[in-house]
Amino acid sequence: MFLPTTPEEVRRLGWDALDVILVTGDSYIDSPFIGAAVIGKVLWNAGYRVGIIAQPDVSNTGDIGRLGLPRLFWGVTAGCVDSMVANYTALKKKRRSDDYTPGGENTRRPDRATIVYSNLIRRFAKSVGQIGNLPLPPIVLGGIEASLRRIAHYDYWDDAVRRSILFDAKADYLLYGMAERSVLDLAACLRDGRDPRGVRGLCYIAKEPPADYLELPAYETVAADKEAFTQMFHLFYRNNDPVSARGLYQKHADRYLVQNPPAPTETQAELDAIYALDFERRQHPFYEKQGKVKALETIGFSIATHRGCYGECNFCAISVHEGTTVRWRSPESILAEAERLTRHPDFKGYIQDLGGPTANMYGFECPKKLAKGICTAKRCVFPEVCPLLPVNHQPQTELLKKVRRIPGVKKVFVASGLRYDLLLCDREHGDAYLRELVEHHVSGQMKVAPEHVDDRVLRLMGKPGSQSLLEFKRRFDDLNRKAGKRQFLTYYLIAAHPGCTEADMQRVKHFASRELKIHPEQVQVFTPTPSTYSSVMYYTERDPFTGEPLFVEKDLRRKERQKSIVTQKEVKHKGTQRKTQRRPL
Repeated sequence: MFLPTTPEEVRRLGWDALDVILVTGDSYIDSPFIGAAVIGKVLWNAGYRVGIIAQPDVSNTGDIGRLGLPRLFWGVTAGCVDSMVANYTALKKKRRSDDYTPGGENTRRPDRATIVYSNLIRRFAKSVGQIGNLPLPPIVLGGIEASLRRIAHYDYWDDAVRRSILFDAKADYLLYGMAERSVLDLAACLRDGRDPRGVRGLCYIAKEPPADYLELPAYETVAADKEAFTQMFHLFYRNNDPVSARGLYQKHADRYLVQNPPAPTETQAELDAIYALDFERRQHPFYEKQGKVKALETIGFSIATHRGCYGECNFCAISVHEGTTVRWRSPESILAEAERLTRHPDFKGYIQDLGGPTANMYGFECPKKLAKGICTAKRCVFPEVCPLLPVNHQPQTELLKKVRRIPGVKKVFVASGLRYDLLLCDREHGDAYLRELVEHHVSGQMKVAPEHVDDRVLRLMGKPGSQSLLEFKRRFDDLNRKAGKRQFLTYYLIAAHPGCTEADMQRVKHFASRELKIHPEQVQVFTPTPSTYSSVMYYTERDPFTGEPLFVEKDLRRKERQKSIVTQKEVKHKGTQRKTQRRPL
């Protein structure tokens, strides 16, 4: 069943008003891969009356106000992608398409959508006045845009340090991370008239900070001092684990941003319960009339097996948003979801992906981390896989076998990227897992993300060296020959990462041609997104771990040139060679 999005739907449910109204920058797709849909269904399942308004018209208050005022709170998210990333390329060109907008045309998601929607809500609330002299419902921010901008952060599009988004949006609260447990705790506090400021996973603004929290350098300090900015980020990053994190606060002028410790990691039973909720796996008909969304082509019949990632790549925001502790669903939960898919009227027999942020992190985790929290002095898989991490691919291998044998399932693809260093270090079960993938779960191409080949640049990225890539390719190719299949690896690469020069990209080109026997096409220019170590490098032009100066390419044309070094092709023509180049995206 869909969450209501029109007054008529609310009336059909027999409701006189809503407890919570969610506002999102995506079209309303009722899917377990869409954050607003998940939060809405979790609240609904707990007995709250929830409605949703997707991509409201920001030119007036008619759209945002069509469901009236909620009793408890407004929930605001920019959507599944930071709105600036959704709207602009790494070269700061306006994107023409949006996979989460009806019809695919990028015309419905405003820049800095979280702030714009919060302002729009206040305009609407002001236009209707305070009913019965009651306080207006609080505005609660969530989703990846709010989560990654919850403290002072470097913003690539402004090329400046911005305040916490809670101040710029003038909202009441912010829930960071995946937030299912936090939103239920917050809703219960507001329903019962209790102070919600003790909810874990919540940020708020205060005149005085809690006495036992750690202080981050003030916004004004980090905006003026790059070394202070780096120290702030270290302290922030090290306090993201639910087991060991301390609460944080940061002064902004005469007030304080307060971040409570993260919400506890979901238990397997809690995770199973979330994915057992009734999702339509469709776009709401109200919005589908405006056009279909491309996102459904990939998420429509995919299954998430786990959350979190202990990869901690420096350019990736998953560590800060989802966490570095991997939580996986039970095989029974996943099999039950796959069986439900076979009964869906639109299902054609193909599960588009069975995986997570990284496909092969299902079913194992470091017992020390689970008991005491993350290690702050080292990482799980970089520069090498930690011997305490019990890497074991057998649970996922067995899961894949069971899912593909379900009646009505023709093919199960693993489309999520792999960490080949993890596969190689699993001497007992790694080869069997790769064989299972090659023989049954590859759609002609398998995604891997080496990102680069130069060991110095890879160290700055937090990625494994190129030798492990070559060993993985050798095993993949051998298994394909034995299986009589013509399947290939697709390599995702990054240009213009901090520390990367044009000479480094020349090495990528030569390595790809000589060792991989390919001409790379999946090359993207690095985008400095908030709350990542690579963005710290980009802004400060220093290695945050050593303090050494870094070359950082900031000229847009030279960034584009780094990409084109790898993507341009040399074509023989009438006895000579000439270079052809695709138009950059």
